[in-house]
Amino acid sequence: MASETLNRIESTLASSGLILRGAFHPERADAVPARTDRHPTGTLVLIGNAGPEMFAAFTRDVASDPDIERPDPLDTWTREKLAEVSKTMDAEFLHVSDGPPYHPFQRWAMRAEGLKPSPIGVLVHPEFGPWHAYRGALLLAEKLDIPPPPDLGASPCETCEDKPCQTTCPVWAIGGEIYDVPVCARHVSTEGIDCRDGGCLARRACPVGWQWAYEEKQARFHMSAFLTAHGGS
Repeated sequence: MASETLNRIESTLASSGLILRGAFHPERADAVPARTDRHPTGTLVLIGNAGPEMFAAFTRDVASDPDIERPDPLDTWTREKLAEVSKTMDAEFLHVSDGPPYHPFQRWAMRAEGLKPSPIGVLVHPEFGPWHAYRGALLLAEKLDIPPPPDLGASPCETCEDKPCQTTCPVWAIGGEIYDVPVCARHVSTEGIDCRDGGCLARRACPVGWQWAYEEKQARFHMSAFLTAHGGS
C-alpha cells in the first residue's frame, strides 16, 4: 500500500517537475501541526525539487496563464500543485512559506532523507548537491509502511578537502561562523554582478551535484526573490 500511495503522489506531480523527497512518521518532537480534520498525521511526505525541471514547468505555466504572475508567483504555483495532489490523496498540505512561525522543513528533511547541513547553511544531497529545495509537505492520516531514512554516512562536506564554498564569496558574507544576510543583500543589489545574474557564487562553487545546477534564468529569479525579501532592489 505504501508504494502504491507514494507512486500515485509521484505520478500526480510528474508534469510539474516536483518530486517526492522522503517521508516519516511524525513524533511529538517533530513539531508537525495537527490536521484540520482532527485526525493525527500518520505519515508526513515531503515534496520538493531538484535541478531545473520544476522551474521549467513553472515558466511554461506562467506563459500560458498570466494570472500566476503576481506577488510570490512560485509560491502561488507550488501551492496550487500541492493542493491538487493533496485533494487526490485525501491529504492536507503545508507550504514551506507558511508562517511565521515557519515549519521546521530543514529538520524534517534531515529526518526523512538523512541529509546534513553544509557550511553555507543549505542541506547538501549526495546526488543533487545544493541544487534542491523543499516546497511543501503532505499530511496523510494513514501510517504508511515506509522504509527508514537512508544511512548516507558522512556528509559530502566532511570529505571535501578544498571547501571552495568557504572562500568564494566576494564580500565574505559566507565563510565565517554565520551567514551575513545584510552584507550579501547589499552586494547583490548591484546591477550586473555575477552573483545577481548567475546565482550565489559560494553555492555554485560546490563540486557535488554540479550537473543539477539551476540554469541562469532560475538563478536570477531566486536572487530577485531574495532581494525583495531582504530590502534589495
